[in-house]
Amino acid sequence: MASSSFLIYSLLLFLMASSSAAAPSNLFREYIGAEFTGVRFSDVPVSSGVEFHFILAFAIDYTTSSSPTPTNGRFNIFWDSQNLSPAAVAAIKRSHPNVRVALSLGGDSVHGQFANFTPDSVDSWVNNAVDSLTSLVEEYHIDGIDVDYEHFRATPAAFAESIGRLVTRLKRAGTISFASIAPFADDDVQRHYLALWSKYGRAIDYVNFQFYAYARGTTVAQFLEHFEEQRRNYRGGRLLASFNTEENPGGLTPQNGFFRACSQLKKQGKLGGIFVWTADTSLSQGFRYEKQAQSLLASG
Repeated sequence: MASSSFLIYSLLLFLMASSSAAAPSNLFREYIGAEFTGVRFSDVPVSSGVEFHFILAFAIDYTTSSSPTPTNGRFNIFWDSQNLSPAAVAAIKRSHPNVRVALSLGGDSVHGQFANFTPDSVDSWVNNAVDSLTSLVEEYHIDGIDVDYEHFRATPAAFAESIGRLVTRLKRAGTISFASIAPFADDDVQRHYLALWSKYGRAIDYVNFQFYAYARGTTVAQFLEHFEEQRRNYRGGRLLASFNTEENPGGLTPQNGFFRACSQLKKQGKLGGIFVWTADTSLSQGFRYEKQAQSLLASG
């Protein structure tokens, strides 16, 4: 009888965890600092009704020279640190208790060349990454990391083991409290991130899927199909919808039904939140779509 009760209790815990992972979220996230337009944290409207994550873009394990080379996990600053400084991070978090700040790793390019994931070995890369990121996290009052490598000079297995160990060690040390990944629908990209998800998915809190990397002119129906496909790929994860405020973006745009699609997903309990690329370009637009996204997330 005691054994039966334990099994029932374990099943309830599992169901509660599964329900929590799939539950709708009021999480809003925005990348900032990659395009050096002078945007500041204080420029971006922050609703008190959402959990708000700024994501600094990017920290990259390359040298900062004009001809950058890989550093095997020793991360350097490649965001607009003049406007987005440690003091600025501390100030925005004081002003808005619902704000957290994450640090994104990798990105597409560095000084005009691909920012490749290039470890000398898994062990050496992880050790260097833990040391260098711990320093950056402490200096900049960072709460979490986001993994946005888009080009790879390593196998999916090596990528999975390197990133998985990195996240696990940083969390166990209390250095970060959350981690996310930012894949998109490219075969090579998906091979690497799905290998990571398969082995270390439980260590990943959010999936910032780049839905704006789909073709321009994506319809609401197509977007919803893409969302379901990625829910299957990253089963059990908190999947965020996304849009891009740059000129002529891909995917489903706010003008063409993005918020209508998100409302539908929210009603179905599938929407894990919304993220935006990028505050740098939204600055000249008055952040109109950020306001709309946060209003949708904060609504009952």
